[in-house]
Amino acid sequence: MLSEKEERIDEGATRAAPRRQLPSILPHASPFDLVVFAIIPPCYQRASTFECITDTIQSESKMDVPKDQMSTLLDCGLYNSAQMLGCFLVSSSSVNNDSSPHLKAENLALHGDALFRDKEYKRAIHVYKQALQYHKIIPKINATTRSSLSTSNRSSSPNSFNVSAINENEVKFKIASCHCAINENRAALAEMEAIPSKSRNLQMNLLLGKLYQYSKHIRPAIACYKECLRHCPYIIEAITSLAELGVQAKDIFSLLPQTPNRSGRPPFDQFESNRWLQRYVEAQCCIASNDYKGGLELFSELLQRFPNNVHILLEIAKVEAIIGKTDEAIMNFEKIRSIDPYVVTYMDEYAMLLKLKSDPLKLNKLVHDLLNIDPARPEVFVALSVLCEGKDDRAALTNAEKSIRIDERHITGHIVKGNLFLSMNQPEAAVVAFRSAQELRPDLRSYQGLVRSYLAVSKTKEALYAAREAMKAMPQSAKALKLVGDVYASSSSGREKAKKFYESALRLEPGYLGAALALVDLHVMEGRNYEAVTLLERYLKDWTDDSLHVKLAQILAATNMLQDSLSHYHAALRINPQNESAKKGLERLEKLMKGVDPDAPEEEEENDGDDGDGDAEEAELL
Repeated sequence: MLSEKEERIDEGATRAAPRRQLPSILPHASPFDLVVFAIIPPCYQRASTFECITDTIQSESKMDVPKDQMSTLLDCGLYNSAQMLGCFLVSSSSVNNDSSPHLKAENLALHGDALFRDKEYKRAIHVYKQALQYHKIIPKINATTRSSLSTSNRSSSPNSFNVSAINENEVKFKIASCHCAINENRAALAEMEAIPSKSRNLQMNLLLGKLYQYSKHIRPAIACYKECLRHCPYIIEAITSLAELGVQAKDIFSLLPQTPNRSGRPPFDQFESNRWLQRYVEAQCCIASNDYKGGLELFSELLQRFPNNVHILLEIAKVEAIIGKTDEAIMNFEKIRSIDPYVVTYMDEYAMLLKLKSDPLKLNKLVHDLLNIDPARPEVFVALSVLCEGKDDRAALTNAEKSIRIDERHITGHIVKGNLFLSMNQPEAAVVAFRSAQELRPDLRSYQGLVRSYLAVSKTKEALYAAREAMKAMPQSAKALKLVGDVYASSSSGREKAKKFYESALRLEPGYLGAALALVDLHVMEGRNYEAVTLLERYLKDWTDDSLHVKLAQILAATNMLQDSLSHYHAALRINPQNESAKKGLERLEKLMKGVDPDAPEEEEENDGDDGDGDAEEAELL
């Protein structure tokens, strides 16, 4: 029983409620239509909107392929099955493209997701663009209607009211990601720039930063990377990229978290956390500015706090490989593979070092392992190229070019390609390859390659310019000083200057054997064999190196000190049994000691006896 007060309230509410006007379609409506009319808000009860809604619900209820099954396949990683099911989903005759374009858009977007994840990038781009076309023809709901929909408790899913569930900006981002996967960076940038800046999320800003960096739009690239770090300061890619773009460490520090406590100082734990991150930023900025020594010191400090950190070890090994610390780099790469034998990153650098040290067994094993881990990575094809070098230069060049096709920004691919062109006596093509590497990131090896290439075609002026560029970029590098000396040493008039640069390099880095060997060669060219031998013997007291023994053996052999030369060739082969220069030099020396001219062509054994059967066979062939 209701009280008198409750009866009055109920009666007033009934009088206040507006009468719902039935659309003209309802007198002929089916029971389904009546149910729909009963559950939708009054703002949608116009005849045109009502017809659209009922068509939508009927289309969804009659769909041959449930979308939730498609989503399940994608969530489970069954991308091949999902893309095949997607073919049924987008071709279903139960979806009316004219009355339900939003359903078609959603189905196409799901199909595009399956193709994208199945790495069918061209097909995915095509399907995503179709989804956007259908998305654009969806009738727009005005602001008041949209507001009523959001406040109604009885509203169905967005799809029930002809509002597409796909996010246009997300689809554009996926299209751009597909373009990136197939090295179509210009098309990817166009898609990303079509997304309003306020609508970009973290992933979008990171991708857009990379695309701006690739296209050499420095300021917008920096802005995108900074925006990434404002959202999450631990995005290592953004930190590294900002360092490469020349942003100072202090500017990057300002983007890192600074949360003071009541005393105005950050908590101790957070301070310690920020400290290692700041050290990492400093290290990357040092490497980007070619301060390799400072970068290695900071990375070594980080390694003490994070022992066996594979990422830090890789960064250290890569820098050591670049600056010519071959033995240290090899040791670190071996340590990395012992910690994680499935690492592919920078393993092409390791392959180049093994080739340099003439260690074919380890090189063969490395390439075999990389092919089993991921044969589609550019590092694998660079390692294959290094393996083929010297045995089949054409195959080596093909593999280097494959690595660049996979990733046109893979620097070691361009450097190996340049070295191959030099060995094939194509210095002009080598210049192009080394320039490509330098445009991506100038480092010592690209400068060295350019100098060698220009000198090979007697372009001394260009070689000197490249060497001076290296010296300006790396003022504290003994390798850069030696590079300038190499250019001066190429002409008789510049040898005195070359000597000064070599000596300066050795003062800066006394253990730099490259400069010592170059100075030895200069002494020999000037006829100062005694000074050359004295310098080599002095270095052999402190450094056990096979190249020093080979060089000394060659000079001793040239001065007819054959027995001493023999002992040094043997010493070189004891240190490195695979040293080809030592093997060839020893073979030549042994001929000299036997009184045989080592430069004379080997005579084929002649058979003066008659060969009647052979003559008969030749006659038949003729």
